[in-house]
Amino acid sequence: MSTQDLVPSPVGPVDVEQAEAALVERYPRLVRIAYLVLPPSLGRNRRVLTAHALVQRSLPRRRVPGPSVPEPRRAEDAVDPGYAYVRGEVLRQALVAGLPLRRFALPRRAQFPPLLPHVWGLRLFPRVGGADELALDQQLSRLSGPGRAAYVLRGLERQGDPEVLRVLAAAGVDDPASALAEADALDTLTALTALAGPAAGADGGSAAGPASRFVPGGSGERVGEQAGPGRGRGSGHGPGTADSPTGGPGTADSPTGGIGPLGTGGGYGPLGAGRAGRVSGAALLESAEFDPCALQARPTDLMRRRQHGRAAAVAVAALAVCGMLLGLPGDGWGRNGAAAPSYARNPAAEAALDPGAVKRVPPGAWPGSTRQDFSVWPARGGLTGDGALLRRALAVWARPGLSVRSSATPGTPVGPPMGPPQLLFAGVVDGARVVLFHDGLRVVRYAEPTGGAAGAALDFARTDGADTVGSAALVVSRASGNVRYLTAPWVREAAVRDLLAPAKEPWPLARDAYGVTEPLPSPAEAKGCARWNTLQVRDGSGLRLLTDLGELAPARLLWGSPAAPVDATGHEAREAWARAACRLTAVRAHGVRSVNAWRFARQQLPEGAGHGTWLCTRAETWRGTGGRVLAQFLVPSSKVPAALAARSEGSPACGVRDPRVLAGVLWQAPSGGWYVLAAGSPEFTALEVSGGVRGRSHGPVLAVRAKAGARADLDGTLEDGTRRRALR
Repeated sequence: MSTQDLVPSPVGPVDVEQAEAALVERYPRLVRIAYLVLPPSLGRNRRVLTAHALVQRSLPRRRVPGPSVPEPRRAEDAVDPGYAYVRGEVLRQALVAGLPLRRFALPRRAQFPPLLPHVWGLRLFPRVGGADELALDQQLSRLSGPGRAAYVLRGLERQGDPEVLRVLAAAGVDDPASALAEADALDTLTALTALAGPAAGADGGSAAGPASRFVPGGSGERVGEQAGPGRGRGSGHGPGTADSPTGGPGTADSPTGGIGPLGTGGGYGPLGAGRAGRVSGAALLESAEFDPCALQARPTDLMRRRQHGRAAAVAVAALAVCGMLLGLPGDGWGRNGAAAPSYARNPAAEAALDPGAVKRVPPGAWPGSTRQDFSVWPARGGLTGDGALLRRALAVWARPGLSVRSSATPGTPVGPPMGPPQLLFAGVVDGARVVLFHDGLRVVRYAEPTGGAAGAALDFARTDGADTVGSAALVVSRASGNVRYLTAPWVREAAVRDLLAPAKEPWPLARDAYGVTEPLPSPAEAKGCARWNTLQVRDGSGLRLLTDLGELAPARLLWGSPAAPVDATGHEAREAWARAACRLTAVRAHGVRSVNAWRFARQQLPEGAGHGTWLCTRAETWRGTGGRVLAQFLVPSSKVPAALAARSEGSPACGVRDPRVLAGVLWQAPSGGWYVLAAGSPEFTALEVSGGVRGRSHGPVLAVRAKAGARADLDGTLEDGTRRRALR
């Protein structure tokens, strides 16, 4: 047998509709094939259900492409391509289902019991056949899965040996020839059993004994059958005649009684008269014994089923009792609101969650303290004495349940407190009960609706190392696009300043007796950038400007050189921030502590277009790492927002440790011409562009004519001769 004979038959492309039509039309035959190929060790009930499941899973999900180069068509290729594809899938899955489970191998889907179809309380199996069907089933059980597949393809599907080999190879059989040899052995055994019937008749018994039923029911030749090993014309399997030297079918006058020697061309007399081809079990394969579509039903083990039902009822009752006990008041869920169940009993952990142990700073402690930060904030709010609320807040902090909406700034741990935390605020704000804690490292905000603990929220923000300005305010509530702040006790005045309107005076912001401000529109909740409301506070040393970036602690806005920045409350600072404020969205929800903007260069623009300004904006984080740097270019017109020239994350540029920065943009002059503009901090002595645009300048600024869409590389030289690339 050549290698070409093992290539699957080119059935061509198969559409899903074509495969579905073939599956529905020939469903009983496909299920019969799967039932015969599955190992009998599964049991008849599971074989029936598995056979149906394998056929139903054989429908492709999409169109199956055919071979790129069509092969010459053979006589056996006349079968419907859709049926050929579905039959191949059924064989492949049935062979996989018959493989033994191995300890370290991943099980295949076909090796599991089928989920669908599934029958409860009944056992299904085909109708019981006679002794011949039982004998054939026993013989098939001794074959391997590929051997059974070969026997079924040749006996039930009338496939010739070459086509059987091709179909088995396409189904994933490693050695199709060995599988065909197993089928040959079973055919030989069937033929020998059939010959025993007429011999008994010659001695006076019946010539049509039980073994005669093994004679094939299909007298026609198999589709595409070719001569195989031991099956040549001279091996006794051709339709001999009475005059043939090797014997023919035999007649009443033949001296041998119509039975020629096996393998010498002898025909088969009374049993084989009028039948051509080798002996096979095709007639028995078509019997009702192997029809998984004509089924009988019997009940399962009724006593065992009753015992299982009692055990299931007891288990359900036990689960219901446990759920009721956990929901009762005490140490379960009812007392702790939306908190998850407690998983450990630790004295230190339980002390940290005791509402009676929460630290409360007296209102008059902060004026005489040597430090002004969150540690001297007094406990304020109308619910500071609500022990049940504090218990729920502490429990949810330690064990947030699945229904709790939790958030944390980057780099902030979200675990339970290390000890009893400090209470900053507890009260009702915007229809919710809000609690603010501080544990020295973090500020934690717990909020629940006034109607219950369902829908609780938990927010974490890192605030270690906060100074007087860093602890000047906290976000206490967000609702309907507005934000409310809780100001520090040393804040004397609060006002709102629109950062995009530098010439507009700020307007006062009212506060209640606890220091909670009136609501103001939050820029963190806005979809556009029509305005940018900031919180301006006055403490004992001056004015501070804070902005909401979507976190508990607002960020401080600064202006000036990284070595000595000041609060962005001056005229020049407000003018610059008015054009750069909309870029603050790039650092939203990033754990930002402060944002500093400074002008590192001014440049004379080409063609007398005025002066351009270069700004560097750096956002510092509470965690100390992950700072973001933005280089921006401002054209002479004060109504045009800043253009982003470069951005970087984690770079030390534009900061205290490395104040040097270099950036460039592609700028269009009023005349329509394009230029590459670049500028560096005063430490740069020369700049150079290369790539799509080439040019060099002596000094910290550069302007080179370019084309629209040009791209170039920028670097500069510092005073000590070090080369420095542009910010990226």
